[in-house]
Amino acid sequence: MVQQANRKRIVTQRITTFDEFRDAVTAYRLPRILLASLELDLFTIVGDGSWSIPNLAKKLKVSERGLSILCRNLAAVGLLQKKGASYRNSRLGATALNADHRAYRGGYLNLIKHHWADWGRLSESVRSGLPIDHDTPDSPDYRRQFTWAMHHRTLEMASAIAAQVPLARSQTLLDLGGGPGTYAMAFLSKNPKLRATVCDRAAALDVAKEIAGTHKARRRLSYLPLDFSNEPIPGAYDVIWYSNVLHIYSPEENQAIFRRALVALTPGGRFIIQDAFLHDRQGLYPVEASLFAVSMLLFTEGGNTYSASETAKWLKGAGFVAIKSLPIRKGTEDWEDGILEASAPLPHPKTVVHRTRSRGN
Repeated sequence: MVQQANRKRIVTQRITTFDEFRDAVTAYRLPRILLASLELDLFTIVGDGSWSIPNLAKKLKVSERGLSILCRNLAAVGLLQKKGASYRNSRLGATALNADHRAYRGGYLNLIKHHWADWGRLSESVRSGLPIDHDTPDSPDYRRQFTWAMHHRTLEMASAIAAQVPLARSQTLLDLGGGPGTYAMAFLSKNPKLRATVCDRAAALDVAKEIAGTHKARRRLSYLPLDFSNEPIPGAYDVIWYSNVLHIYSPEENQAIFRRALVALTPGGRFIIQDAFLHDRQGLYPVEASLFAVSMLLFTEGGNTYSASETAKWLKGAGFVAIKSLPIRKGTEDWEDGILEASAPLPHPKTVVHRTRSRGN
């Protein structure tokens, strides 16, 4: 939904001493520096230029002392480049972090900025068991912003995954809860004979239509506005792609969705789930999957992260067969061992009854 595993460096070691506890807690320092730079629009203002601290401070309307300390730390981690008394953007700063560049990932960056304050309210959700804004309706404007954030998150990843999920024999794909349709478009790019449908809320599909507007395969993409958590899924598809949606819903809700998905598949059709699965018996690891469950506590009514084994049991209970893990190359996956595939059963062949004609004597 909002985080990815393979591009993170997080604390994964066990904490057994006070020093290790201190180091883990004070790891907030660099993230806060990075967020402050985004809040000040620093990378956008720096742009393609080279700036002295006095000139940049005047442009940003901040203190020279504060900016000098901030820029020094940004240069220390490579986001700015320092030469003498001047600073320039790194390649990343000049592109994905720069609002004036076409590669800007503003949707996702805005989501990250908001989450700093949201995670500060974690104690509230732990006490109540409810999301922090459970009494605030999900507005179309928020849904649009969130959908853009998900597109910015998965741009490169979707192409890498689509290249490894074989769909050459499939003619129709449903991107269930597909939001911006980023994965659907990636599958269409890799499979010229494929037709795809993105299913989500209307506000999300508006973003998907904007994104697809300049895509070569847009004529092979259609849209299905639907609350699939409560409504039957119309149509019949060779493949249903269910990516980063499982964790939004409770076990009971997911099992109901699985049953609806089975009905919407052609015989032998494939249901492919990508998510932050837990893989150990105790349900603790990977650490990133456990951390991501906290986001579900903060932002959903009943979401969580689930083990691959319990998800497989739900699939079997819903009537799916041939349940297996789909291997993805390390470094290209969204989540560690994060794709399960199941199939709709084929119809049983009709038994042919051979009747023998009785012979008269």
